[in-house]
Amino acid sequence: MIIEQPAKWLRWLYPRATWRMDPSDHSVYLTFDDGPIPESTPFILDTLRKYGIKATFFMVGDNVRKYPELFEMIKADGHRVGNHTYNHISGFRHTIHFYNKNAEKAGQLIQSNLFRPPHGWMRLEQYAWLGRKYRIVMWDLVTRDYSKWMTAEDIFRNVKRYARNGSIITFHDSVKSVGKLRYALPASIEWLREQGYEFKVFE
Repeated sequence: MIIEQPAKWLRWLYPRATWRMDPSDHSVYLTFDDGPIPESTPFILDTLRKYGIKATFFMVGDNVRKYPELFEMIKADGHRVGNHTYNHISGFRHTIHFYNKNAEKAGQLIQSNLFRPPHGWMRLEQYAWLGRKYRIVMWDLVTRDYSKWMTAEDIFRNVKRYARNGSIITFHDSVKSVGKLRYALPASIEWLREQGYEFKVFE
């Protein structure tokens, strides 16, 4: 089971992926997966705007198709965007050809050199193929805000416990997460600022 920080064997499985940024740099990288959707994206954007923070949104292509105005809002606010496949599909449930084609379909809409596989998994052949075109960004800390077993306070505690220099912190731009993020996201940002972290996006 993948929990808050990925196991060493998982990092070993995808060695050229970006799991953590510079450990000597007192900075963190906020990322949001699965959007954009009207139930959560506006709240996330309002919160980031309030604190003057830029983040990276790994977006599902079909959501970009359905909600192009939210996609444009994300870009207009100066955030980075990334590819999260067109239909949020699992690499292990689909052929290499189908998975790569799905990712490329999303890529035509999103136009980014960043890719994050849904669920943090994909076949090694998919990883090798997509790695030719994309910078594959994983995570150093997944907050587990999607879990029905986790409370907003649990999400905040995960950030406090596991954030460190160079952490790529993953939240979710989703219906499952937004209720918890209304408390956990501002609380996490304020705590990270109190610890002196700078907020960065990928170049």
